[in-house]
Amino acid sequence: MRDSQTAESDSILLAPSKDLAAAQERPGAYWQVETMSRADLDRCQRWPLAFSSERKDHRYYEAVEDTIHQEFDYGYFALRDGAGEIRAIQPFFINDQDLIAGTSPRIMNMVSVVRRVWPRFLKMRTLMIGCAAGEGHLDAQDGMSRQLVAKSLASGISGHARCLKSRIVVFKEFATPDRPALSCLEDAGFARMPSMPMTRLRLNFTDYEDYLSRALSRNTRSQLRRKFKESEQRASLEMRVVTDIAPYIDDIYPLYLAVYQKSSLHFEKATPEYFCKIGQTMPDKALFFLWFHQGKIVAFNFCLRHQDSICSEYLGFDYSVAFDLHLYYVVARDVLSWAIGSKYQWYCSTALNYEPKHRLRHELDPLDLHVKHTSPIFNFILKRALPYLEPTRYDKVLQRFSNYSDLHAKP
Repeated sequence: MRDSQTAESDSILLAPSKDLAAAQERPGAYWQVETMSRADLDRCQRWPLAFSSERKDHRYYEAVEDTIHQEFDYGYFALRDGAGEIRAIQPFFINDQDLIAGTSPRIMNMVSVVRRVWPRFLKMRTLMIGCAAGEGHLDAQDGMSRQLVAKSLASGISGHARCLKSRIVVFKEFATPDRPALSCLEDAGFARMPSMPMTRLRLNFTDYEDYLSRALSRNTRSQLRRKFKESEQRASLEMRVVTDIAPYIDDIYPLYLAVYQKSSLHFEKATPEYFCKIGQTMPDKALFFLWFHQGKIVAFNFCLRHQDSICSEYLGFDYSVAFDLHLYYVVARDVLSWAIGSKYQWYCSTALNYEPKHRLRHELDPLDLHVKHTSPIFNFILKRALPYLEPTRYDKVLQRFSNYSDLHAKP
């Protein structure tokens, strides 16, 4: 597969097929890749169908663009077939990426010395395909179209990156189901490495007590019950579940910031407008769990639900009482109890804070980064440096998960 090194326009034509069936009969055929603006999407019939099989559908991408700015430049790739019909839309954003984010303190200290005289050392304008607030997915409804979307992007993306003045291209945090299709990126010069994974827990339990007895060790059960007893003795907590967080945003946003600021690894920073818009535009998927103590909100958990799964996206705690009341474990217990009672089959959680998730018997849900420099020379160097820049390499807790090897597994 060739790399489009000389493309300089916003539209790259790569021998498009007339339809999906024809494309499968002709392995060398691709869809045309072109850029679209947000305004273009308003006139696009395909957009309302994009990512309809995911919990983060097209409405989520719109909400992120409208409310999380953070020096992100948002855009969209449209993939057209030979008849000119848009068959898929792949969101992207551009930002200045720090390539050493998440690496070891030793590497950070070494780079910081260089940055005293070269401030932008290992900071590059990066084209990221995917979502600025969460994992990425290919806009495809089946395996055949997923393969065609991936191959079309692989062949045309370098040319678009140069037109957008980006030196590095990253397929950001794509989930395991997209691994087979995205394996074609290797032939286009990309290197794959694991990102910080999500986690998940199968909810094949009758209730929370059944989960405790069947999934956890005796020692962990004993510790949790002691924490719950201490929490109940110190405070009476009331949980409420709402879909619209706007009436409570002034109370919950400082709790989110408290958790955000304690984290050693950041990417996006959610805004009050983000939480409000998600609840108002996605009421069928958004849930906000709130815990009150004496009329004051002391914890919240924003979740998105889809089909048989519920996913914890963001947490917030009042740290003046969080440790005394063991709020992390209270929140986990109450949301799991609610999910089991509501007949969900999977509980998922976004990245980081792996120690308690390991104790609660979550398994890792891998996310992949596919990285490429637009210069063949620099790409040769980058591919050899990536193993040392990989963030999972420096989190020792991850290695204790039983399915840790899945992070590096081949498609």
